[in-house]
Amino acid sequence: MDERRHGGRLEVPRPEPRASGGRVAIGVDLGGTHARAAVIDGRGAVLSACKRTLSDRTPEAVADLLAAATHEAIRDAGQSEANVAAVGVGAAGQIHSGTGVVAVGPNLGWRDVPFAELLRQRLPWPVLLMNDLSAAAWGERSVGAGESADDVLLYFVGSGIGSGLILDGSLYEGSGGVAGEVGHTKVVPGGRLCGCGEQGCLEAYCGGHNLSLRVAEAIAAGRASALATVKPPVYAADIERAALAGDGLARELWDECARLLSVSLANYVTLLNPARVILGGGVLLSCPELRRTVEARVFELALRASRQGLQLVDARLGDDAGVVGSGLRALESVVPGAES
Repeated sequence: MDERRHGGRLEVPRPEPRASGGRVAIGVDLGGTHARAAVIDGRGAVLSACKRTLSDRTPEAVADLLAAATHEAIRDAGQSEANVAAVGVGAAGQIHSGTGVVAVGPNLGWRDVPFAELLRQRLPWPVLLMNDLSAAAWGERSVGAGESADDVLLYFVGSGIGSGLILDGSLYEGSGGVAGEVGHTKVVPGGRLCGCGEQGCLEAYCGGHNLSLRVAEAIAAGRASALATVKPPVYAADIERAALAGDGLARELWDECARLLSVSLANYVTLLNPARVILGGGVLLSCPELRRTVEARVFELALRASRQGLQLVDARLGDDAGVVGSGLRALESVVPGAES
C-alpha cells in the first residue's frame, strides 16, 4: 500500500468508496421547517431527493411525512425498495444516536422523543438517527471538503451553531452521542436564555436567529439604528452591511459576534489539533467579512503548535452534506465493506 509522510505524520491514502454491491440508502436531513429525503448510493451520489415542508411538528406527524418522502424518493430514483439497505436521519439538536432519542430538538420543540423507533414502525429498513452536523461532517469527509484528512472539524454558524468531529478517521459523537455541541458552550455565564433552555450559550449570542432577536430587542428598547428600516427578520448579512457602513448597533453586534466565534473556534483548534476545519452555515457564508475575520483571528489565537499545517476551507457539498453523510453512515452500518 502506498504511504507517505506529511508534516511528520504517516498518511495512508483512503481507498475509493465501494459501490456496496449496488445497494443504496436513504439519507434524511430534518430541520425545523423542512425535511429532505434522498437516495444515496455507495459512492455518495444523490440519485434523487424529495423535500417536504413541516406543517405539523409533532413527532408522529413528522415520522409520517418522512416515511412518505422516503418512498417518493425511492420511486423517483427508479430503485426497488428491496435494494434499500437502511435509512439515516440527521436531525438538528442533541441526539442520543445509540438509542435513537432526540434529547433536545429546539427547532421542533421536542424533548426526549424516541424518533428512530417511530420511524422503524413506519419503514421496513434499519434506521440510524444522528445529529445533523455529525451527518454533514461525515458527508464532507467522505466526498467533500474533508476528503483525505483524518482529523476534521466541521464548524457551522447558521440559524444555530454546531459542529461535527472526525477524529483519526472516525466520527466522534461522545459517550452519550452529543459531542460537538459548540453552540451550547458558555460564553457569558448567566447570560441570554438559549433555545436549549440554558443561559449564556454561544448560539444565544451569535446564531442567526438570535442575532435577529437581539436587533429587534435593541430597537424596541429605543436604540437608533439603520436596521430599524429593514423588514423583519433582520439577517446576519444585513447586520454586516450596516456595520461596514458605520451603524453603531450593527457594529457592536458584529464585533461581539466576530470575537466570540473566533475565540470559540481557536480554542476548539487548540484542544483537538485538527488538520482541517470546514466552515459553513448561512451566517458565515453570507457574511464574507465575518468569515475572513474569524479565519484570521483563529490563526492569531490558537496555540501555535496546534495551528501548524491547519487548513480552513469552505464546505463543498452545500445542502447535500447532511443527506449524503446520514445516508452513507446508514449504509456502512448494515452493508459489510461499505465503509470508505
